Amino acid sequence: MFTSASHRAASAYKRVAAETSVQGADPHTLVGLLFDALLQSISEARGAMVRGDIAAKGAALGKAVRILEEGLKAGLNLREGGEIAANLRDLYAYSTLRLTQGNLRNDPAALEEVSKLIEPVAASWKLIGGPGPAYLQPVAGRGA
Repeated sequence: MFTSASHRAASAYKRVAAETSVQGADPHTLVGLLFDALLQSISEARGAMVRGDIAAKGAALGKAVRILEEGLKAGLNLREGGEIAANLRDLYAYSTLRLTQGNLRNDPAALEEVSKLIEPVAASWKLIGGPGPAYLQPVAGRGA
């Protein structure tokens, strides 16, 4: 029920560090942070599933779906991105479907499948460095 002062301080430090890294990040870095948060949320959901913690599982999967839909998918520039952007849109939609199925069926294999699909995309994104191709950058007025 109560948390120690050191735990609260550590949580506050972690929150401030995350906010600072987001505020100063270029669009390429922001997408990388979204991938990191997505994979972390899926991992947290798997752990909660194993523990039988339904509330934590739902919260983690809800966060993962929001990252996919409101961050990664919404940030694609389909007009300039052509086939790559369309394929990513479809991957994100499929991942959302599998996470939802995994949640409803309490199926860790569905979550693992999404992790295995997203990990190489996330790793590739980090390898390209810089702001990345223009067609993968957010459309003006929409965040990534």
